[in-house]
Amino acid sequence: MANAKMQFQNKKQVILNCEQMETRFALINNGQLEEYQIERNQTDEVQAGSIIIGKIVNLEPSLQAAFVDIDAEKNAFLHYWDMIPASYEMEKIKQKNAQDKKITEEIKEKKKSSSFSDKVRSLLKTKSNNNNEIRKKINFRHRKKITTKDIPEMFPPGTEILVQVVKSPIGTKGARVTTNVSLPGRYLVLLPYSDHVCMSSKIESKKERDRLKKIIHEFDIPEGMGLICRTVSEGRKKVFLQRDLDILLNYWHDVELKLDDHQVPCVVYQAPNLLEKTIRDFMTEDIDEIIVDDVKSYKFLSESIKKFIGKTRNQQVKLYNRAKPIFQHYKVKDQILGIYRRKVKLPSGGYLCFDETEALVAIDVNSGTNRNHKNQQNTILTTNLEAAHEVARQLRLRNVGGLVIIDFIDMRAGKDRETVNKAMRRLLGNDRAKSKMLPISKLGLMEMTRQREHESIREIVFSPCPYCNGTGKVMSTYSMSVEIQRYLQTLMKKIGKQKEEIALRVILHPAVLTRLKNEDASFIENLEIEYGSSLTFRADESLHHDAFEIVDPTTGLPL
Repeated sequence: MANAKMQFQNKKQVILNCEQMETRFALINNGQLEEYQIERNQTDEVQAGSIIIGKIVNLEPSLQAAFVDIDAEKNAFLHYWDMIPASYEMEKIKQKNAQDKKITEEIKEKKKSSSFSDKVRSLLKTKSNNNNEIRKKINFRHRKKITTKDIPEMFPPGTEILVQVVKSPIGTKGARVTTNVSLPGRYLVLLPYSDHVCMSSKIESKKERDRLKKIIHEFDIPEGMGLICRTVSEGRKKVFLQRDLDILLNYWHDVELKLDDHQVPCVVYQAPNLLEKTIRDFMTEDIDEIIVDDVKSYKFLSESIKKFIGKTRNQQVKLYNRAKPIFQHYKVKDQILGIYRRKVKLPSGGYLCFDETEALVAIDVNSGTNRNHKNQQNTILTTNLEAAHEVARQLRLRNVGGLVIIDFIDMRAGKDRETVNKAMRRLLGNDRAKSKMLPISKLGLMEMTRQREHESIREIVFSPCPYCNGTGKVMSTYSMSVEIQRYLQTLMKKIGKQKEEIALRVILHPAVLTRLKNEDASFIENLEIEYGSSLTFRADESLHHDAFEIVDPTTGLPL
């Protein structure tokens, strides 16, 4: 047992459970679950990052937004500000010439024999330059004129438009899209319609930023395109960045080929799946190993890491083939169950309460059993610091976003509030999702927002209860007794006008029946005397607590 425990300590591991209907991802740091993701194998689901040629269905001037048909259950939301770049770029879909078509055919032929030869790159660059000439003319004509007021005229309903999904459909809302298209790779992000070259703000070293800029300027990038150096590119050799650029350009020009011959709506670039995102976003220097329980996925990961990162890192991918489920073996199962609970315990005895609503996520910090009357101020500070650490972790695990309100335990000293502020700011810096936070108010409240691209884990796994509609509450037995008596009184008044003898049978939940037979028995007797009725009751465990049925005891038909 001691050896089994030691293998999970002092390691940062990625655990992948690959099944036919679902893929699950867990990031474990020294045995503690740090991140958790689920990907369902649903082909009709709109994924954040996908690029789609859609069609504008209607415009809403009051919202300054367009609704775009992207072949999803609900039309996508596109704000006017996100449409301004499209006024320049989408003209290339409409304005095709013979030379451009000829180049496209040559590319198709060349790509059959070579994945990315110099000849293909030259042809693609020529095609991109042709499109750039169109963009320059349009840009010159409209640079100073285009505003949100011009959008309805330029993009009437029925217009085709190239958009990228920035937020998947969540709840009752459709996807959020933009025309600011980008293609993220492992080290670089390609900006097809922007010539900006910039570095990740997390790369702090001036020497390293200058080195990366020098490498980028040496690349043969098609005119009009730009790049962003991601944080993971820090310290990497030019060959890795060059390979990443080639792959991104190859992806983009596959998109351009589909633009030349497409149907609307049409997905021209599919967002990477969870395995691909694992290599792109999580295979960093601090990851010790990736363990996967599927042979096909294991081969894919091994080959991809060997191609993108190097042969030495390829050895860190391991195949798990034991009978015991992989999440159970690596002690992940019980930690995942904690994600769905409302209460989260803190080491000192305090606890958090998470409440997700449509408007916001409310997190309440409670001291619980952590009470030191001798030094209450330090006790409160300790609990709040533990809460800040756990809140940052739980936000990642639960994948909640939007507006978040944290009710910390009241701290009298301003320096204590600032200590918690700094801790929270530092902890949120480790989150891949962008967030903004305000300092803790004198009331102990912290307001923050967290980027939300997908549904939360709870929304993916659970559906609202059909009985309580997601409230998590049912009527008390007292309330149900009152409700039944009220209904019986109304019904007997109605039936009493038609016939003298009234016989009724009430079918209800056993817990409610117990209440009626004991505490409320006198009220039932009074009803029988008042209306000259005969009431019988029958318990039915299959009946919901909030439901009851009244039937004719002779025929069994409902009344």
